[in-house]
Amino acid sequence: MSKPISSTGLRWLWLALIVLVLDLGSKQWVMAHFYLGESVPLVPFFNLTYAHNPGAAFSFLADKGGWQRWFFAAIALVISVVLIVLMYRSSAKQRLVNAAYALIIGGALGNLFDRMVHGVVIDFIDFYVNDWHWPVFNLADTAICIGAVIIVLEGFFAPPDKDKTAVRNKG
Repeated sequence: MSKPISSTGLRWLWLALIVLVLDLGSKQWVMAHFYLGESVPLVPFFNLTYAHNPGAAFSFLADKGGWQRWFFAAIALVISVVLIVLMYRSSAKQRLVNAAYALIIGGALGNLFDRMVHGVVIDFIDFYVNDWHWPVFNLADTAICIGAVIIVLEGFFAPPDKDKTAVRNKG
């Protein structure tokens, strides 16, 4: 017996779509207005810098010859499917966790699109302090990180589930 989508966490997939559209749109804008490696300072701690990342976060495995493209694509697909299943099983009222899942899904799909279409992930956000630069990233990475932080914080601050507490106390 299936539940109506409006009662599940799947109703939060609109947020994943917004993340995906903003991510792909921003990357398209950067590719259209910058040449690879170009950096434009905006404020004393932030540049727009067009970069290609064949690896994962912080260019992890970027120099490994190409197999990582398919490895990270598979990971993005698996994580997205798992999170969609979790959203389906959860209530639409679980706003915070479903929003976090949607942020991660939108970000994962944005970077997956880049890997499949461009063979690399398009990055452009460059924060720095003096001569130390954080690795260049994009809106998809930002959404993934925010979603992950929400999930971790929700685990620390969410009230305990009464049903699980009752079962533990009986045992």
